[in-house]
Amino acid sequence: MHPPIRPQLTWFSRRVLHQRNVSTLPLTINQIFSRQKPSPEAHDNEPITVHGWIKSVRKQKRFAFAEIRDGTTSRSLQAVLTADSARQLSNGMSVALQGNIVHTPSRPQPMELNVVEVKVLGDCDPETYPIQKQSLSVPYLREQVHLRPRTDSMATILRLRDKVARYFHEFYEGQDFLHVHPPILTGNDCEGGGDVFRALPSSGVLSATSSSESHQQPATQRTEFFGKPSYLTVSSQLHLEALASALSRVYTLSPTFRAEASQTNRHLSEFYMLEAEMCFTQDLNSVMDVVEESIKHVLRRLAGPTGMLDELKDLRRTQEGGSLSEETQWWDCIEKPWTRMTYTEAIRTLSTPTSPVQWGEGLSSEQEKELARRAGGPIFITDYPTSLKPFYMRSNPASDSHGPTVACFDLLVPSVAELVGGSLREERLAELEASMTAHGLPTEELNWYLDLRRYGSVPHGGFGVGFERFVSWISGVDNVRECCAFPRWAGRMAG
Repeated sequence: MHPPIRPQLTWFSRRVLHQRNVSTLPLTINQIFSRQKPSPEAHDNEPITVHGWIKSVRKQKRFAFAEIRDGTTSRSLQAVLTADSARQLSNGMSVALQGNIVHTPSRPQPMELNVVEVKVLGDCDPETYPIQKQSLSVPYLREQVHLRPRTDSMATILRLRDKVARYFHEFYEGQDFLHVHPPILTGNDCEGGGDVFRALPSSGVLSATSSSESHQQPATQRTEFFGKPSYLTVSSQLHLEALASALSRVYTLSPTFRAEASQTNRHLSEFYMLEAEMCFTQDLNSVMDVVEESIKHVLRRLAGPTGMLDELKDLRRTQEGGSLSEETQWWDCIEKPWTRMTYTEAIRTLSTPTSPVQWGEGLSSEQEKELARRAGGPIFITDYPTSLKPFYMRSNPASDSHGPTVACFDLLVPSVAELVGGSLREERLAELEASMTAHGLPTEELNWYLDLRRYGSVPHGGFGVGFERFVSWISGVDNVRECCAFPRWAGRMAG
């Protein structure tokens, strides 16, 4: 086991953590709460304007109390108004409230706003507003996907996505990885599975080419915008390898697209992947170390003082009927090493006399979850049969009596199953060409990829983390369609 990788905060990272508010923008509710911490009484009776949306209004005979939120924190700021000034207010309205902040240490909320002036920025008809205060079903909210971020659970998910992305960037910056931007449009299917979206121009775009030019072009070039078939990327890996071959360590967090008709709770047609490639490593364990320590860094930050552990526990309770499951939670997995076992060992673990599992079969999601359950947390499964994996993975020396394997791994986590897939990449030209032939891939279309092996090839490896699946695991939300703002899947594209 390699020593833990610890990210270092750079001067820029530390500076960003202490940036002051841009003076031309109003304070957010999160900033208002945050500045109370050193000396809350210092801000008592300070005039301020609060902007946000009304979460709820309680109207009494003389006074009214409104919960104001702006999405920057899970907490609401309670506004105290006269009954007359609150008469026009209703749930969903956007407002600017001028008043004075008053510190209230003896009450549930640490402060409140005594309002002296109300300005309605945007009206909201309470009779037709789709996001009412009562419980709203998941199918109903999928029909209101453009308004769904206003609910507590989706707002929490979106803040979680933001923090997870920031913490991943923090880790990779500290390990000298460069954040790069590979293309979304590609001329190849990285995984070789064929589940890709074709990219075609709208009708009439190509007709702009002059007739003289058109007659000189091959038929394919007259129908394809780029002169050859193009697709939305299913993975940035191949292009990341090209960038890593010049920059040593690179990563990206970018959208990927797969035209799978799957309707499971783990699949989307558009989703985000955090993918990384690193040169000068011949050890699969070193690649797994980066995966484990990067994820643990994110988990530590989420569980730390600037994270959102309490908010996430509340969200998990709502998902689990009011109480936390007795199963191992992610915050229990931060400081202990994660189990690593080979595919062959996993097959032995899963097999029983009455239900044998054959070597060479793919693991089902239920089998993957069972392995994670037995491990009591995340578990790496390594060295899968060559027949189960893509062409670019490095072949292992012949050692398993069952058949050939490749130097790869899947990271399995409880409730989600596969979260990360990675491998050493085949850096030897002859072996890579043979693998492409065995997988039925035309080498001429990936000649540029073979060039990386012809000119200064080095041992290297990489991996991809499913971002929505990661959010699902952390949040306890078991369907990835509720782990992004605008989910797309087969037969469905709302918003």
